[in-house]
Amino acid sequence: VVPEARFYQASTSEMFGNTPHSPQDEQTPFHPRSPYAIAKVFAHWTAVNYREAHGMFCTSGILFNHESPLRGAEFLTRKVSLGLARLAAGTDGALALGNLDSRRDWGFAGDYVEGMHRMLQADKADDFVLATGRNASVREFTTLAAEAAGRELEWDGEGIEARGIDRKTGQVVVKIDPRLFRPAEVNVLLGNYAKAKRELGWETKVSLEQLIEMMVEADMRRVA
Repeated sequence: VVPEARFYQASTSEMFGNTPHSPQDEQTPFHPRSPYAIAKVFAHWTAVNYREAHGMFCTSGILFNHESPLRGAEFLTRKVSLGLARLAAGTDGALALGNLDSRRDWGFAGDYVEGMHRMLQADKADDFVLATGRNASVREFTTLAAEAAGRELEWDGEGIEARGIDRKTGQVVVKIDPRLFRPAEVNVLLGNYAKAKRELGWETKVSLEQLIEMMVEADMRRVA
């Protein structure tokens, strides 16, 4: 055992699930809606237990969605940026998405890594929410990503009949695939990072628009 060791627990906003409380902070009750979120709640409380029972420096970062051009292609944000890049290059068809109305608090991963580092340099271990304090729907995210790719989207239809259409060309850019809807959807997540700002001096620097532009431009270069 190394007494001076410091442990960072990677908790997640998905632990909040479909909580009625918004925005979510360190005091918001958890309501996990997936096996992933349930496992994260277990790990989170294990870290809290070791901190309180054994005096270990176990700090937990409850991070809201953090993205970058290095995000795996199976994740929504990267699926959007890569799909739009491939569509522009003529190597793929319309982008298939699920719930367009799901809302998330998306930020730049680089800002969040700085927050993790600050947690580990603090005088005492604690739990901290890292977020931007702003959320957007999947529809809004995709619209901004299309703009970054040089397209103006207009939306037609509702539910599984919804489509995103290029206003200039009439091309279908986005279609809905019912198989992509989650069995237990988390509809809205929005973080309150006031504690991290107050105690760590942390807040995000990269806006949602800057993040999306960064991701789309990176994927446009990849597929060129």
